Formats: sequence, structure tokens, C-alpha cells
Amino acid sequence: MQERIVVTGMGTVNPLGLNVSESWNNVTNGVSGVGPITLFDDSALQVHIACEVKNFSPEQYMEAREARRRDRFEQLSTAAVKEALESSGLEITEANASRVGAIISSAIGGLKSLQDAVITNHTEGPRRVSPFLIPMLMSNGAAGLAAIDHGITGPCFSVASACASGADGIGMAWMMLKAGVLDACLAGASESTVTPVGVAAFDRVGAMSRRNDDYSMTPQPFDKNRDGLVMGEGAAILVLERESHAKARGATILAELAGYGSTADAFHVTAPHEDGIGGAAAIRQALASAGANPEEVGYISAHGTATELNDLSETKAIKVALGELAYKIPVSSTKSMTGHMMGATGALEAIFCVQAVREGILPPTIHYETPDPNCDLDYIPNTAREQKIDLAISNAFGFGGHNGVLAVRRYR
Repeated sequence: MQERIVVTGMGTVNPLGLNVSESWNNVTNGVSGVGPITLFDDSALQVHIACEVKNFSPEQYMEAREARRRDRFEQLSTAAVKEALESSGLEITEANASRVGAIISSAIGGLKSLQDAVITNHTEGPRRVSPFLIPMLMSNGAAGLAAIDHGITGPCFSVASACASGADGIGMAWMMLKAGVLDACLAGASESTVTPVGVAAFDRVGAMSRRNDDYSMTPQPFDKNRDGLVMGEGAAILVLERESHAKARGATILAELAGYGSTADAFHVTAPHEDGIGGAAAIRQALASAGANPEEVGYISAHGTATELNDLSETKAIKVALGELAYKIPVSSTKSMTGHMMGATGALEAIFCVQAVREGILPPTIHYETPDPNCDLDYIPNTAREQKIDLAISNAFGFGGHNGVLAVRRYR
């Protein structure tokens, strides 16, 4: 019998808070992270709102010189890793370093650093391009820096599967722990695409909300009047361990990461499969690998981007996977508060699932006003729900047809 994999630490910086406690308090109280873009001059854009990480000072987590050599997505990850390790109490030493991994993903990597360098190269010439550019823009930079910062010498890499990157990175760590390759692993993701080219590109795809003047009711996942996502940024990291390893060192076990499913739609480079069959298959895989029946699912953390196609496809996926049970299971999209953190979103939502099974509180979908007859599940509208659950699943679906689903179980 394979050993159980457990969560012993968590860390995050995101639009709702600079740590897990603050973020959980705000997400369960329905606090919106949407506001005007402040990170750059957005006057040339058609979108002027985002979910930015607020009051973040990288110098609180690293020396100023080091902060200048790290892209913002790496700075955010550095902070989340620090909290996750401190909360877990895991000590990384020369003796155990090779049995600890760092799988920290990013869909896009250092977009701001790349954009700035292109401008510099064009206006000032190639000799003015920073020698630190490559480690600042590469998507595996956050993982590599975590290993350097904390002396981790086990497997260290990132997964790039668009908006499923965070979930897939956690899933890869789960599989390596199950296989006995590792005793412990930092797993999660970081993203910071709130940049001029990032916002412009997603707007050109037709995915973004443009409610710039009155953003009090956007984004609206699963609502009939939804008009697109709001871009977010942030990082979320979990410390995963084999159960025997966690017990041997007396760690506090927060939850069990019970299962993982991964599929591809093989359908379209941006649109999800209209019948939700890829997402449904990933949900079934996650439950099967967890040894769980559909009847055990107490909560679904939806991908829920508030785009027309995603919300409809995901609703169908849940129905295909769970049948009539789908109508009895609470579903919510915390992106209604955090915005869409791209590759990092699945990692943060995994943290929220851990908190949900621990505390018996299910986060709401805020901004929900007008039901869509084609999206007809229980989306926990506007107010968190107290409900004791044993098993939660977290959906992460990305451009390219990537589907990653995690199953989180209350630890006993």
C-alpha cells in the first residue's frame, strides 16, 4: 500500500493578503481584491483594473540587492516559500537536502523583466541589457532560487501548463513523494503578469473584463452577466511530505493531498472543450487516485474564470464527472475575489481547499446576482457557508487544453 502524502506547511502572497491567515480571513469574508492598476502606466490600454498584491515589500524577505536581481514573480515566490517552511517547521540540512524537492511552477515567468529588456535593447542597445535577465525571466527561476536560498538539492524544476501549472506542479510533487523519490517537497507556483504586454495580450484574446469605471461587481464567475476575467498575481506554496516522515519529526499535519488527475482536451489552443470531457476525465482521475467515491466530495473549488466559455465548459465537466450528484455539491470560484493568478491560481486554490477541510468553511463566489440557466449548480453565492466536509477537489484548467485536478482530504 502506497504511503499517504500530507500537507505540513503553507505560504502565500496574493491580492487578498501577505500570508495564509490574512488571505483565508478575506476570502471567507467575501473581500474583493480588484482595484485600479498601479504597477505601471495603463493609459494606453483598454483594461485599467487588476488584482494586484498590495503593500508588498520584497526587502522584508530578502536583501535589497538580491531583490533587484529577481523578477517580481520570483520575489513573490520567495516570500511564500519563507512562510511555508516556517509554518511547517521543516529543517533542511546537509543530511536530508537531497531528499527534499522544490517544484515551483510558473506559466509565463518573468514577463516584466523580458518586456523591460526588449525596450532597453531597442532604445539603448544590447550592451545595456541586464546580465541577470535570463535568471529573471526563466519560468524555473522561482524553483531554482528556492533551492539556493534553502539548500535544497533534490529534484528542482517548474511545470508550465498555462493556468494549470500550479496544480500540475503540486501533482508532480505528489507523484514523486508517492514513488519514494522524496521525503518532502516545496510545491506550488508564482506568477506576475500584470504588465502592459500581459494585460494587452489577454485583452486581445477577448478574455478580460473592461468594467473600468465600476468594478464593484467584477469578475462574476458563473453569473449570466459575466464579462471576463480580472488578471491577478501572487504566489502559493505547500510543503508536502510522506506521512511517515512528517510523523517522525512531529510535524503538525494540516490535510492529506489524496489524489491528482491530469488530462488534455486536444481541442483548441485557448478554448476549453465545449462538452467539458477533458475536465471531467481529470476529476475522475483525481477521485480514483484518492480511492474516493463521488459521494464523498463535499466541495469543489472551481477554475471559474468568469469567461463565457470556461464557466459553461466547467459546469458541464462537473456534471459529466459526477452526474446528478453535481447538483448537491457546493461549488465556488475564489477568482471572484483574487482575480486570475494564471499559473499560480491552482496552488492558491489548493491552500483554500486545505483550509476548507480543516475549518469547515466554504468560500463564496462573490458578485453573483443573475443565475445563468446553463450554469445551474450551487455556486455558494456571495456568502461563505459553514459546512463540515471530508473531501474537496480543486479544478485548474488552462489554455492549450490542460486540465489539472487535486483532491484534498481532511486528515485523520
